[in-house]
Amino acid sequence: MDFGIAGKWALVCGASKGLGFGCARALAEEGVNLVILARTEGPLQEAADSLRALPGAGKVIAVAADVATPEGRAAALSVPGGPGDAIDILLNNAGGPPPGDFHDWDESDWQAALSANMLTPIALIKALVDGMATRGFGRIVNVTSVSVKAPIANLGLSNGARSGLTGFVAGIARGPLARQGVTINNLLPGAFATDRLIATIANEAQGKGLAADAVLDDRRESIPAGRLGTPDEFGAVFAFLCSRQAGYINGQNILCDGGAYPGTH
Repeated sequence: MDFGIAGKWALVCGASKGLGFGCARALAEEGVNLVILARTEGPLQEAADSLRALPGAGKVIAVAADVATPEGRAAALSVPGGPGDAIDILLNNAGGPPPGDFHDWDESDWQAALSANMLTPIALIKALVDGMATRGFGRIVNVTSVSVKAPIANLGLSNGARSGLTGFVAGIARGPLARQGVTINNLLPGAFATDRLIATIANEAQGKGLAADAVLDDRRESIPAGRLGTPDEFGAVFAFLCSRQAGYINGQNILCDGGAYPGTH
């Protein structure tokens, strides 16, 4: 299926590895031009080289910057040779805040979580959405978490910040933008084979006094699919949400979790 987005420009945050890289690769395979963003130069450049080598890939511009800062966002939107603010696809994706006990978190911990996982995505949406509306096409996807449907006890910082973004998106997606060809959706990953999951498993194992491998095996067994997801699978779902064919999907929280979430809505 031709997704109808070849030649468009996308800004993909957190693109050097994991789910962000899986999403960037899926767009590159569709011929989308990419501005990829991450904080660490080395892995980001490796990711860029890998994307450029894909058959049919468009332009790939790598920007090593912290998207949670105004300077980082400005760098991504003004990179030489890039599209400026003429971006039609945006992936908001940032690593979640650390797990822990809420008794140990102070205001600075909450501010950091809100900045990365709520306020930064909103700032990028604000910077890009009007241009999308003027051009009559826009796809915004925010990587949140299954925790916005089923909160995870030791991820309170993430639960709170991502739920705040979810509430914001629920309002703006159903406003005038919907009639101007712009969709805004949230993509909720369950357990995927990423560095983030391994760190979360290690924390959980330490708290329970168990071996990390044992906890990881239990996690796999709890998923109806019987395994962890892959970044490529996640990227494929993301790419479809960015397609012209997905223009009637808007304001949704879409689970990608192997069937692990037990609810009906």
